[in-house]
Amino acid sequence: MPKNSSSVLTPSVRTAPRSTAPRSLWLLGPALVAGVAYLDPGNVASNMTAGAQYGYLLVWVVVAGNVMAWLIQYLSAKLGVVTGQSLPEVLGTRLRRPWARRAYWLQAELVAMATDLAEVIGGAVALYLLFDIPLLLGGVITGAVSMILLAVQSRRGARPFEFVIIGLMVIITVGFVAGVFVAPPDPAGVVGGLVPRFEGTGSVLLAASILGATIMPHAIYAHSSLARDRFGATTAHAGDEAVRTETSRIRRLLTATRWDVSIAMVIAGSVNLGILLLAAANLAGVEGTDSLEGAHAALAAGLGPVVATFFAVGLLASGLASTSVGAYAGAEIMHGLLHVRIPLLARRLVALIPALVILGIGVDPTLALVLSQVVLSFGIPFALIPLVALTAQRRTLGAWANRVWTTAAGIVASVLLIALNGALLWLVLTGA
Repeated sequence: MPKNSSSVLTPSVRTAPRSTAPRSLWLLGPALVAGVAYLDPGNVASNMTAGAQYGYLLVWVVVAGNVMAWLIQYLSAKLGVVTGQSLPEVLGTRLRRPWARRAYWLQAELVAMATDLAEVIGGAVALYLLFDIPLLLGGVITGAVSMILLAVQSRRGARPFEFVIIGLMVIITVGFVAGVFVAPPDPAGVVGGLVPRFEGTGSVLLAASILGATIMPHAIYAHSSLARDRFGATTAHAGDEAVRTETSRIRRLLTATRWDVSIAMVIAGSVNLGILLLAAANLAGVEGTDSLEGAHAALAAGLGPVVATFFAVGLLASGLASTSVGAYAGAEIMHGLLHVRIPLLARRLVALIPALVILGIGVDPTLALVLSQVVLSFGIPFALIPLVALTAQRRTLGAWANRVWTTAAGIVASVLLIALNGALLWLVLTGA
């Protein structure tokens, strides 16, 4: 296994004790941190826009995306638990040719930058809504706070970082779901939205955007790394007793991981669905709700300032938490694929530049958020196909390799996602 630094420059590795196993509840956490990626400002923009423009039409996309996300995140975590390596690290050793590693890193880096774009812009918009802070300054503040959160992970280890992110997740959940209880959606409309269908190119664009926000490439890269950092690597190489002990340990970790992923996906799926339903029930047909600022104003006018404030606070927590996880994933991508360590501050500043430029030149923040999620949707195959292939190989996971039905489900999810992205590209290029 490649050596990993525990300094502030790269994600740290904390090896779990082998002799005694912690309580099952203490094993939870990595999926909840990775799950924050499913609650980033890009999700908010995509789901709010979908609900405001198409009502309950795309409910099925949110539900289907969340089901596929469960499988994908579990496979990512399993790779980290069993091999003690992240997905970028495994790919970095499998891709022998330097040009292949660099090409793969380039697309992964572009995806990470698109992620950062969504998260920083979302935090900046939230600060503007709450405190009337200019967008550019809000972007700088969001980036600075992410550095502080990353310092917690690097200096204090995985567990304190998880506590901070989970705390922000609670704020996100309350902030975005509160309005649904104040103004409940139409049950018949929700049920009707479970029927798969589209209505023109715009709905396909938003569906791809929702999937890009729901199944995020950087979350796949990050989850394997988070599992590695928390649980360490396989250590049993000789001796029947050592093998039995390690087998029992991995089995318990994978059981806890399934619960961890299930809890995280239930939370993320419920919040994402709640955002869409809030918009569908209260913002459909309302002028100006295709932007976060307009949605905030419409919520304040229709449901009162308290609900609007909850929404803005949730958006701020979303930006702060997700940009930290995104930066963590970006550092792991570079380290695993290029075997390069650069000062995290320098890398963070470079990643911030596109978002700050967009904020500075006045591009519509919501449009930038939605389009960034589309970029993420096109990065999904490059993360998902290697993940399914590697976890199906016995030479990679040994006895823990996927069963046939698991691999089949991963292939089906990959085909569906790639097909939707291909349809989107065709519709946009042809202007259909």
